[in-house]
Amino acid sequence: MSTPVKIPAILTNLPMFRELSVEEIERIAQSTRAIQVARGEVLFQRGAPCTGFYVMIHGQLKLAMSSPQGIEKVVELLGPGHSFGEAVMFLDKPFPVYAQALTDSLVLHIHKSVIFEGIDSDPVFSRNMLAGLSVRLHRLIKSVESFTLRSSAQRVIGYLLQDLEEITEGQDVKISLLANKNVIASNLNITPETFSRILHNLSDNGLIEVKGKDVRIIDIAQLRGFDE
Repeated sequence: MSTPVKIPAILTNLPMFRELSVEEIERIAQSTRAIQVARGEVLFQRGAPCTGFYVMIHGQLKLAMSSPQGIEKVVELLGPGHSFGEAVMFLDKPFPVYAQALTDSLVLHIHKSVIFEGIDSDPVFSRNMLAGLSVRLHRLIKSVESFTLRSSAQRVIGYLLQDLEEITEGQDVKISLLANKNVIASNLNITPETFSRILHNLSDNGLIEVKGKDVRIIDIAQLRGFDE
């Protein structure tokens, strides 16, 4: 039996809700539901109506779309703490992508009615929602920048270092590739073969060691400054 999800406690620790009162958190919690998404399960399909936005609690999801030829393009990879669906919710449009779990995941769905009520009645709530949207926009701009201004090697290095921005130097930092190479390559706008070649090249240059999905970064400073 799974442990019950304590939604008010989770909401309290989300940046967009930290300044809200206990009463406001309880009000939002009443319109929030926890959703367990098994690996491979689709949370919502492209074209589905948007009834609110989502927050990742644990696991990993991909937002993606498929061409008429069946070619998948991964738009974004989402991990714990990431929110998604806010912009679509405010535009009152259907989802332009589908969301699929890459691992067993837990997400919160926060209904749009409680968000709109909060915006109408509380300036602090409105500022926090704007801040959350700004963070997401900044993340998407950085993603577009990596596709257009960076080399393939720099994109892969940026992916490996994405959660290590505060570390400027050090050795033996270990990370795990939470998605398979095809999904990561699609998100970075490169081919799986290019992704594998770059990992091999970084390994040959003594910057990383790869064992399955586990990557050991031998020297962060040297890796950050490398380009082929």
